[in-house]
Amino acid sequence: MIMDVNLRCRENNLAHRTKEIDKERLIVRRGQPFSITVQCSGTIPPNHHLELVLHIGKKDEVEIKVQKERGVGDKWWFSQQGAQDEMLLTLHSQPDAIIGQYRLTMLMMSPDGRTIEKTDKTRFHLLFNPWCKDDAVYLPDEKLLQEYIMNESGVIYMGSTERIDGISWSYGQFEDYVMDICFEVLNNSKEALKNSEMDINLRSDPVYVSRIITAMVNSNGDRGVLTGRWHEPYSDGVAPTKWTGSVPILQQWSRAGAGPVKYGQCWVFAAVACTVLRCLGIPTRLITNFNSAHDVDGNLSVDILLNEKLERVDSRNKADSSWNFHCWVESWMRRGDLPKGNDGWQVLDPTPQELSDGEFCCGPCPVTAIKEGNLAVKYDAPFIFAEVNADTIYWIIHDNGQRQKIKVDHTAVGRNISTKSVYGNQREDVTLRYKYPEGSMKEREVYEKAGRRYPEPINENTEPGLKLSIKHAKPVFGTDFDVFVEVKNEGGSEAHAQLTIIVTAATYSSLHRGECKRQKINVTVPAHKAHREVLRLHYDDYAHCVSEHHLIKVRAFLDSSGNGDPIMTTANIPLSMPEVLVQVPGKAVEFETAKAFFTFTNPLPVPLVGGVFTVEGAGLLVATEIPVSGDILPGQEVSVGLSFSPIRSGVRTLIVDFESNRLKDVKGVATVVVHRKYRPIIVTCY
Repeated sequence: MIMDVNLRCRENNLAHRTKEIDKERLIVRRGQPFSITVQCSGTIPPNHHLELVLHIGKKDEVEIKVQKERGVGDKWWFSQQGAQDEMLLTLHSQPDAIIGQYRLTMLMMSPDGRTIEKTDKTRFHLLFNPWCKDDAVYLPDEKLLQEYIMNESGVIYMGSTERIDGISWSYGQFEDYVMDICFEVLNNSKEALKNSEMDINLRSDPVYVSRIITAMVNSNGDRGVLTGRWHEPYSDGVAPTKWTGSVPILQQWSRAGAGPVKYGQCWVFAAVACTVLRCLGIPTRLITNFNSAHDVDGNLSVDILLNEKLERVDSRNKADSSWNFHCWVESWMRRGDLPKGNDGWQVLDPTPQELSDGEFCCGPCPVTAIKEGNLAVKYDAPFIFAEVNADTIYWIIHDNGQRQKIKVDHTAVGRNISTKSVYGNQREDVTLRYKYPEGSMKEREVYEKAGRRYPEPINENTEPGLKLSIKHAKPVFGTDFDVFVEVKNEGGSEAHAQLTIIVTAATYSSLHRGECKRQKINVTVPAHKAHREVLRLHYDDYAHCVSEHHLIKVRAFLDSSGNGDPIMTTANIPLSMPEVLVQVPGKAVEFETAKAFFTFTNPLPVPLVGGVFTVEGAGLLVATEIPVSGDILPGQEVSVGLSFSPIRSGVRTLIVDFESNRLKDVKGVATVVVHRKYRPIIVTCY
């Protein structure tokens, strides 16, 4: 009797803002009705009626009967219109329905309750709905929704507080079968594998789903997506700096049968989480915190231990650290599990750092709770609070085991907290969403609420003496450059001191990669005068030890025997990288061939071997590698071309990465406006 079911995918997907995901499968958002048509053969006998039943789960663990009319409470219901041979069914889901793939069973029932006919091959996907005011992820601003749900590309901020850089990233949440992989990620969680029915029922809650995602993006202790590695070698995988998008990572994980992908670091973990959460319908943005503290012991301070040679002391136990930058994501949702005032942006951090309830996950934690010092709020508020508020304390461990405190910095941690603006690719500073202005009365109140006395302000000018500072230009990787260390004597008499300058290479997460240069001299500074020491760094000084993050750390230590405590200051020097010039000439039209050209010049004084360009862009092309033939000599320019056919119209981003034996993480980007293919309407007259 039921001959055919038309899911009206194009009409429904357009109305539910899912046509970018798929035009051939039905993908709808909860809390918003959708309509399907049912073709019937013959006449439906009198008093017969249609019943609908939904099943969700690999083994149909959860069954939901769809009511014939709108009922009371959180029930699915449907209405029926149309003639005997064709019916229009409109299905209504509740705003807190379970997300996932549903199987719809249609039953033609007789008046006495017998099943006359049954069809159960209809399937569709249901996602969160941030456009629905009753959904927990409702975000009442279309501009924000276009950025935090619909935008498939973004900018991730990196570098240091002294020089903030941005790299382009392809989130690709609407690329082919990415949605299927996102549900595959959920299906491989410990919770799903342990108790599938309970897990599915909990998938109505964005708090639960987002927390599962933070655990599953990293592979620590589960079947998660990415394995983290914070130092070379990466020979058995892909260096974290080479990735330019989330889609190849998710595809590789899926093809490997939930086998972990090597390797990720914080921005890669955060970007993949952003892709999955946006795809599922949870508004999400990527956040970068500069000078981010990793407080292991929970005392709200990062203790940096140095030996008498001013080298970092490796502790057998896990040590505190301060990262140049650290990335996480924020997702927008109501927190019905928390007291009033905790709705809105929630911190979620998929980078495996510390255990949370026995798992390597972090959040969701309300940003408002961090700002107000409400550390009893779940999840992981004390750890996140320390990331943006901890003190940095430097100690010297003398040979006899005695500790000497040489520097305390109350304001270094939690600087320039950044995200991409909804108005373009410029940086938006969100620091004041996480903390009150440094030194303000309100900040002191927050410290006390967090269970820690706010430090008394230090007036460094109360006792004139020696001051120490480091200055430098903005050096380019591959060049020689100078570092200037200034000793200023604000006292009334001549000062004698020993100045030690140490230059080391490090990763962004403060892992020591080797000493580049060390200089120790005796200085004499007349009263009210300054002494400037110039340290010249040649390419050969740092090339052998610099990490893939191209970061130089300078530490200056001044010891004036008999004239008070020693003084120390530090500076991070990020080395600027060259760029790949990306050009896409002409007009790009969907499904028609376009050309792109990539140009790069070797800035190093040595040849580059094994050069390769990697290109990708959501809606443009899948990740593609283009090897460079032969060595690239110093100063030599290379240019390669690529033909591709855009598959989706709109404003797209083409992202290029270049790497070789001596130079990696060289990026290039171009915006490509893809026009719709013109399809003429043919009218035939008779």
